Amino acid sequence: MEWAGRPNHIRGVPRKMVFMVAGGFAKLFASFLNSTSVQNAQTLIRLVRSRPPGVPLITVSNHMSTLDDPLMWGFKGFPSINADLARWVLAAEDICFNNSFYSYMFRLGKCIPITRGGGIYQEHMNEALARLNDGAWLHTFPEGKVLQEDAPIRRLKWGTASLIVRSPVTPMVLPIVHHGFEQVMPENFMFGRRPPVPLVNKKISITIGEPIEFDLPKMRQTAISLSHNFSLPLLGWPSTSGLDEAAQRCLYSAISEKIRTAMESLRTLGKKQKVLTPNCFQQ
Repeated sequence: MEWAGRPNHIRGVPRKMVFMVAGGFAKLFASFLNSTSVQNAQTLIRLVRSRPPGVPLITVSNHMSTLDDPLMWGFKGFPSINADLARWVLAAEDICFNNSFYSYMFRLGKCIPITRGGGIYQEHMNEALARLNDGAWLHTFPEGKVLQEDAPIRRLKWGTASLIVRSPVTPMVLPIVHHGFEQVMPENFMFGRRPPVPLVNKKISITIGEPIEFDLPKMRQTAISLSHNFSLPLLGWPSTSGLDEAAQRCLYSAISEKIRTAMESLRTLGKKQKVLTPNCFQQ
């Protein structure tokens, strides 16, 4: 149902209606029924509204509830009802696309289905690359699943790193860390189930970092050098960007660790974190 996500689908009217409803819902619960504080909001707003033409944006965040998106875009001052400025987001296929109605609505909401466990070269990753090629904004949850405990950022999946490397124009990458949505939509509220509606009178905090800089040519060369030291069974990945699978693993691991470190620094309010040596063959 990719056609439903196209901007010219019925002249864009259904998409605009979805974002008016979803954006209003996000504003209601993030700005009025709960208390939300945001640090460095202007950096995100600036990059969403006026980054250089043709340059894509990838935002990455931790994932603490099924309502992180759209609620995290509902803070005061953010253009949450503007469908043209809204993010594209990678969304779990088994949750958001499990029937025709959901598929249509989430497609209107600029969601791209991802099969969990399907690997970084699954079909819909090409769709995400196409959106980046358009210079769009894409949001990902690189931890790969909801984690409601206040714990260090876990090792990230490599999908986001592969998009950064394979994008025709290197995206700007902005880390975001939030807390509080796990209280708004707890996984085990009653009888092991989520509440029927989001909870209120909770405190939400959103910390937005600065764009992460990647020296990709240098990182590629380092990855190629490191990959010569390993000899493990391969998965049959296609060569891309002049890299064989072993070099890709090292490069994706290094990029993911740099993102994880930036997110963990935000989570610990700027405390210095020890940078771990990338493990090229473990995800």
